[in-house]
Amino acid sequence: MVSIGKKVKNFSIAATGDKNINLKDYKGKKVVLYFYPRDSTPGCTTEGQDFRDANARFAEQNTVILGVSRNSIKSHENFCSKQQFNFDLLADEDEALCTQFDVIKMKNMYGKQVRGIERSTFLIDEQGVLRQEWRKVKVKGHVEEVLTAAKAL
Repeated sequence: MVSIGKKVKNFSIAATGDKNINLKDYKGKKVVLYFYPRDSTPGCTTEGQDFRDANARFAEQNTVILGVSRNSIKSHENFCSKQQFNFDLLADEDEALCTQFDVIKMKNMYGKQVRGIERSTFLIDEQGVLRQEWRKVKVKGHVEEVLTAAKAL
């Protein structure tokens, strides 16, 4: 599991655009890794749109945005296309990355207990060290908070 101030273990995972993403490939850049429950749901769409709209400002801070959910590449490609996302989505269908970042939680949905991703964001510095984490994220205002933290690094 990850912890603040420690180097994040490298990962390799399928992503949109027919890519395979490795954390080590981003050495020298800051990485915002945000986990969200499901493609094309209202909160996840809004969060993705907020990151999309702020992506140029993140790029000015030498920061890359990567979104993660358990959805398939096909689902991610449709979501990206529909929302015109300008960053990659990672398909964590086997939950390996979710487990590494401890974001799978029991949640209540319509009165039933279900396993799902707890909306969470992680800021990794240029050397691959976890610098900040946000758990149980509320979408409104979140992207600005992450951008402020990226600027401060």
